[in-house]
Amino acid sequence: MKRSQKIYLPFKFLIDFFGAIVGIVLCFFFLWWWIFIINLFVTKGHPFFLQERYGKNQKVFKMIKFRSMKLDVNPNLAPSDMDEKTQRTMYTKFGKFLRRTSLDETPQLLNILIGQMAFIGPRPGSAHHEEFLRECRLKYNPNAFDVKPGISGYAQIKMKREHDPEFKAFWDHKYVVRMNFVFDAGIFAYTFLKLLGAAKGR
Repeated sequence: MKRSQKIYLPFKFLIDFFGAIVGIVLCFFFLWWWIFIINLFVTKGHPFFLQERYGKNQKVFKMIKFRSMKLDVNPNLAPSDMDEKTQRTMYTKFGKFLRRTSLDETPQLLNILIGQMAFIGPRPGSAHHEEFLRECRLKYNPNAFDVKPGISGYAQIKMKREHDPEFKAFWDHKYVVRMNFVFDAGIFAYTFLKLLGAAKGR
């Protein structure tokens, strides 16, 4: 890791920590209370679920989400294990809305607050069904496991909705090589604008 990146990392931590506090407060008052109530009824009392994911240094942690899938679906399944048609049948009607707008991801602000994730970084792979992705990442130096995983990342911009572990590992490597404040800010801005577009139904 470059010296400039080592200097940036403490600032990145502070940005993530205080940004998570602000995000949690805003989400609590404007989003979470009504999402929680609706999802409580839709999912028969199971509005959240936890997924075991690989974090920094391959340490496994539990990533929190609003449940978007039906109760009989294994939440640890990886998208690469299913075709698009199968994925569509997995979600509740409200869950489809949560997925389309990415609101199901907002509870990950709690993961950021306790230091398990960052706003921007490689998306964490499943600790159960994405072993090939882990192997692909380990081929690179530096790689995705050298930094905290993120809610959004460079690979998500470059790959859109694709699920190719080899390309994902490559773009995650490129992110770690280029990581800096301006680069992170650009990915954050792109993600935010994309979410606004999804919320407007574009």
